[in-house]
Amino acid sequence: MATETIEAIAQFKEAQKEAWAHFAPLETFTIPPAARLVKHARVQSGQRVLDVGCGTGPVAVTAARKGARVTGLDLTPELLERARENSRIAEVDIEWRQGDAEELPFPDNTFDVVLSQFGHMFAPRPEVAVAEMLRVLKPGGTVAFSTWPPELWIGRILAIVRKYAPKPAMEVPPPPLWGDPNVVRERLGAGVKDIVFDRASMLTTALSPQHYREFHERTAGPVLKLVAHLSAKDPARLATFRGEIEALLAEYLEDNVVRQDYLLTRATKV
Repeated sequence: MATETIEAIAQFKEAQKEAWAHFAPLETFTIPPAARLVKHARVQSGQRVLDVGCGTGPVAVTAARKGARVTGLDLTPELLERARENSRIAEVDIEWRQGDAEELPFPDNTFDVVLSQFGHMFAPRPEVAVAEMLRVLKPGGTVAFSTWPPELWIGRILAIVRKYAPKPAMEVPPPPLWGDPNVVRERLGAGVKDIVFDRASMLTTALSPQHYREFHERTAGPVLKLVAHLSAKDPARLATFRGEIEALLAEYLEDNVVRQDYLLTRATKV
């Protein structure tokens, strides 16, 4: 791999680590989907489970409360600090590791289940991330994840962010492609069998479109990063971006609730 590419990947990941440092207030909305993913993955007591891109730990804690032996891994130290506090309060023993979804620091065939809730989808090289997740999974083990479809609310937000963002040092596939079942099948490839898809909804409260937008500008990594850039470089373009986000939100906000549908995937390693 060229030195320029290696440097671009490192810069991309460092920017992501910084951008997601403020995610913790969003965790309350990810707690019900965490239980849904653990159930979809059919996690059992005694299984060894890895949560990739664990964030503040909702999936990891949920799996540990079922009796699984859990390791949670995330790129962002601030989120892991919150995850440790969450596991302490829940009185469950979880191994927390700072690490990269594209370089999982575990031996081959280590885990019975590998999970990711809206996490691994942000890795810049999907083929590397999925290869790593399957590498550390035991033959016959389960890989399961939740992802945002490109045609729905979060997927459409990320498309708008991409449109307004400055040209990146490296081009990466849009994360919501992980929400397309056809793309998921292609990326998992011959390494798995018995792929099962399901759909579920995450509900987010919002008093107004402006409340929702401002909250996400302070907490959601890609939006936070873009707003900081436009605030400094192009306030007029920032105002246009905000207007477009609020107009899109009007399609999904009803009775102070934003419905965000997502895709669940489960497969068995060959």
